[in-house]
Amino acid sequence: MTMTEHGAEGKLRLVVLASGRGSNLQAILESIAQGTLQAEVVGVISDKRDAFALKRAEEAGVTELFVNPMEMEDKSRYDKKLLEICGELAPHYICLAGYMRLLGQEFITGFKNRIINIHPSLLPAFPGLKAQEQALAYGVKVTGCTVHFVDEGMDTGPIIAQRAVPVLPQDDAASLSQRILEQEHQLYPQVLQLLQQGKINIKGRKVISK
Repeated sequence: MTMTEHGAEGKLRLVVLASGRGSNLQAILESIAQGTLQAEVVGVISDKRDAFALKRAEEAGVTELFVNPMEMEDKSRYDKKLLEICGELAPHYICLAGYMRLLGQEFITGFKNRIINIHPSLLPAFPGLKAQEQALAYGVKVTGCTVHFVDEGMDTGPIIAQRAVPVLPQDDAASLSQRILEQEHQLYPQVLQLLQQGKINIKGRKVISK
């Protein structure tokens, strides 16, 4: 199936979910401002009141929302609230940018094949938290970042694109993380632009780029 039907002239409507500093959000916003990504961020949502991503959204004039998980009875209630808000914002895609909560079945089903995540490893290697530290502990010579569709598993969705980053002998978690992040900031907007152009198809677990 083709992942978008709005045509090459239409802008992608994006909602970004973030829990922290939102550097990938900033990369998306800058790509839009530079004209290399035909998109509009219509909302930024965080589960953390003090997430710097919300400040970035405010400075960019983007709707920013804090949805407090402590005010919800359980995870299902939180996901329903998130689904309701995203439904009102009517995005083409949901972009996870350092969002630290696992999305529930109902939310994933509601936006099937329309939720994108970026992870700091070459999946399926080193899923979950502290992927850079996992890579260093394992002793790999190459790691990187992966943009993938989100399914019900932990970083298990179909892979859209990857970028390799060498692991240097002197690397620690901080230096490796920084170099991976530089590649993330390039790869994420590029993938979104391919989606905007209708150049990404998904067949089962395989993603095909035109």
